[in-house]
Amino acid sequence: MESDDVLQPPVTWRATLRFLGPGLVIAAAIVGSGELIATTKTGAEAGFRLLWLIVLGCVIKVFVQVEFGRYAIHSGKKTMTALAEVPSPRILGKGNLIVWYWFLMFCGSVGQLGGIVGGVGQALSISVPLTAAGREYNRFADATLKLRALDAVVARRGDAVPPAERERLEAERLRLKRQRRQMGVGPGRSNSPPIPPDDKYWAVIIAVVTSLLLYLGRYRLIQWFATAMVAAFTLVTMANLGLLQLDPLWRITPGEIWEGLRFRIPESRPGVAPMATALATFGIIGVGATELIAYPYWCLERGYGRFVGAFDGTPAWYERARGWLRVMRWDAWCSMVIYTVATVAFYLLGAAVLGRAELDPQKQELIRTLAVMYEPVFGAAAAVLFLFGAFAVLYSTFFVANAGNARMLSDALGVLGFASTEEPAHRRRVRMLSGLFPLLCAAIYVALPQPAFLVLLSGLLQAVMLPLLAIAALYFRFAQTPRPLQPGRLWDLLLVLSAAGMTVVGGWALWAKITGG
Repeated sequence: MESDDVLQPPVTWRATLRFLGPGLVIAAAIVGSGELIATTKTGAEAGFRLLWLIVLGCVIKVFVQVEFGRYAIHSGKKTMTALAEVPSPRILGKGNLIVWYWFLMFCGSVGQLGGIVGGVGQALSISVPLTAAGREYNRFADATLKLRALDAVVARRGDAVPPAERERLEAERLRLKRQRRQMGVGPGRSNSPPIPPDDKYWAVIIAVVTSLLLYLGRYRLIQWFATAMVAAFTLVTMANLGLLQLDPLWRITPGEIWEGLRFRIPESRPGVAPMATALATFGIIGVGATELIAYPYWCLERGYGRFVGAFDGTPAWYERARGWLRVMRWDAWCSMVIYTVATVAFYLLGAAVLGRAELDPQKQELIRTLAVMYEPVFGAAAAVLFLFGAFAVLYSTFFVANAGNARMLSDALGVLGFASTEEPAHRRRVRMLSGLFPLLCAAIYVALPQPAFLVLLSGLLQAVMLPLLAIAALYFRFAQTPRPLQPGRLWDLLLVLSAAGMTVVGGWALWAKITGG
């Protein structure tokens, strides 16, 4: 819909489906750094024990998401403008505490996108290395990683491995050791060759292409491009998890699922703090703090607020508003189902494969390590399938999140008094920032090539932001929502519980970081 005309809301579910979209954009942004990197890393460190926290992180924040969308639709205000109205201490007379902390979190989210474009670069450097050194290093690193995984699995499963399977695994182990020695460097030819810069080259190339796409693109391009890419890899991941159940070495048992759903906290180990990783993950899985703030922008661009029309206080206006709020709720809940299923699948794969194989995704071996999750099912084809999938979900996140960041920063600059708040000026800034941000993200990765660290740092900042957003959602609901648009008491109760849960987790994440827990 490109028309500025008021539009009556759909009344059938088939017609409603035609107007969904903002949640799909958010889901595309979510199923990337949160699921593919942070969630699988949590599973690798904690095993199945934190499944309850992952599910909670997906479901609990959707109530706040709906309140943000509700306020945007009936007021027509962008998120940063709305957050600046929430009563809280003002800083330098420009913007309140929430807006200024958002700016700090925003800097972390740009770093997170640096990690993501680095992940895309890693995926491409593995599948299409640009240098001879890159091709040689790939062969050595693949052999090394497979050998580590094999040794860990055999040691862990012990007598559970049938004799014939043990013999096959031992033969594969000897083959990998020979291959590793042959490709190594130095006198014994077993130490690793230097890491080539192919991933950085690819990160820069991808950033330049994305910069051009975002500068020229519009909402529909972003929505459908992101949706198609994420859907493809989510289906592959679900199939991988299902087929994993056919392998006795990797099968997930009902007891392990039950163990994961019990409210238990895993113990820390030397150099590994699963709960700290999980709490940082909580800030970005499901609807993370960044997505909560971005969602109203996509609702407005989809036209929900425009379709309602300017407020005139008439019964007809309230009837239209209620109709489009119903569409928005459908959009939010449908997207929640999508990203919850995807998040749980990634977590279970991380726990079942990486956790059992004692592999922890790190630094420039992040993507190569994550690819191991697909090898028990797809074997030699795993690398190809995973690299396609990693490119799909990471690039879709990079694409969508940069578009959202441009909109948020442009709005914030106006709120803080650093730029014009007029709509034409805002649109010009969005185009300029959309072209700039991808290049900045690539520069961050080149300077600090540690994707997992960049993603989890942003996750921590977002987790601390959650209590502030919870307060804002309560303010929008109880102080700003007109009576005819107010939800029922059950919704209010669930919203308060959601806000309380987000506050507890945000405080817990900060405490865990301070105390090193």
